Amino acid sequence: MSYTVSQLLTQDITFQPLEIKGWVRGFRSNRFIALNDGSTINNIQCVVDFENTDEAILKRITTGAAVHIKGELVESQGKGQKVEIQVSSIEILGDSDPEEYPIQPKKHTFEFLRENAHLRTRTNTFSAVMRLRSSLSFAIHKYFNENGFYYMHTPIITGSDAEGAGEMFRVSSLDAKNPPLDDHGNVDYKKDFFGKETNLTVSGQLEAETFAMSLGKVYTFGPTFRAENSNTSRHLSEFWMIEPEVAFMDLAGNMDLAEDFMKSVLRYVLEHNLEDLEFLNKRLLDEEKTKPQAQRSEMSLIEKIKFVVDNNFKRVSYTEAIDILKNSKPNKKKKFNYIIEEWGADLQSEHERFLVEKHFKCPVILFDYPANIKAFYMRLNEDGKTVRAMDILFPGIGEMVGGSQREERLDVLKEKMKALDIPEEELWWYLDLRKYGTAVHSGFGLGFERLVMFATGMGNIRDVIPYPRTPQNAEF
Repeated sequence: MSYTVSQLLTQDITFQPLEIKGWVRGFRSNRFIALNDGSTINNIQCVVDFENTDEAILKRITTGAAVHIKGELVESQGKGQKVEIQVSSIEILGDSDPEEYPIQPKKHTFEFLRENAHLRTRTNTFSAVMRLRSSLSFAIHKYFNENGFYYMHTPIITGSDAEGAGEMFRVSSLDAKNPPLDDHGNVDYKKDFFGKETNLTVSGQLEAETFAMSLGKVYTFGPTFRAENSNTSRHLSEFWMIEPEVAFMDLAGNMDLAEDFMKSVLRYVLEHNLEDLEFLNKRLLDEEKTKPQAQRSEMSLIEKIKFVVDNNFKRVSYTEAIDILKNSKPNKKKKFNYIIEEWGADLQSEHERFLVEKHFKCPVILFDYPANIKAFYMRLNEDGKTVRAMDILFPGIGEMVGGSQREERLDVLKEKMKALDIPEEELWWYLDLRKYGTAVHSGFGLGFERLVMFATGMGNIRDVIPYPRTPQNAEF
């Protein structure tokens, strides 16, 4: 019978004939194979009878080789493992060049592994990261399915800019060297494939709102794109977004939903991916030891996750947060890179982390932000200067979730669009929601890769997505 490594290490099936296939992680003394098939962070030791194994086969058992092993699972005689496979036969699958195989059993830099992203999941770190990414994805769908949400596939090609940022990738079938021009000498997009200028989406939110206003509770989970020329450790040009939208829900309900959702998906990986988390936790602890004392994190990876799962999120208005930050020691002593001087400042990661890690010592939800630093679709408060927005702040990373109660009043929404030079004809269908059966509704957005960074402790967003897309990089 054929098994996975995970099954062999967790089930009581010793002294039974078996088959297993996987990749060689190491081969020593011409006898001991460390085998892994991706089902677990752990390898299983396979003991070869080298005296009765063809020498030509032994020479081909190299790091990276794919093998098909038959044998028997027995109690291990050596240290480091409870069981091992006594090999009765071994078949090398395909070719393997030990001199050219780049992922050797030694420490590689993450930069080198990004250059070999097609093979980097052969390492313990990246196999653990991608298993966690898969589990988080499943947990997200599971949560929404169990809570009565419908999954929507919103358009990837769009004619609107939901965020108003303007940093979008153009979609066109026109001849790049000789596009048709209109009477004013501009590119005539009426002759393009869609008859208008179109782009890759930056968000599925606006379309999701249309479904929420008929189906009640919906969510999107799909790819989004930003043409921002940024090479930081927190930016990608292609990434995935989770965006629930709920009809008849106000800002308080939105905060309740987001807190329960975040706790649920992180609790899931604590329960189902503990081995991977323990490996990544140890990796980070070892990394922390190399840093100066002042730069070391106060919490381990698993402690950070439990910090979110086990604590109630503190709800604080933006105005209260500004007062706290203005009077804080780091601000007064000018330790912040961005000094908080007055109400209206756009908070940076250092401010958000101070509130979570130093002041409140729990996850924080900030709400009622200044209108001029938030998007046009957020519900204007009665004071005329703040909107019913919310951001959820986590330790070690700052902002994790951004959301709001949406502006349901047609006249107010039109005024806000006019002030920002957003043409009504571009979003006529969005305005229709405010004409026909308008109602209070809310939602939020979560960048999936940012969540994976938090759950794995990886410091660069390029290391939590299979094939990162960044400026000047579209390899693989």
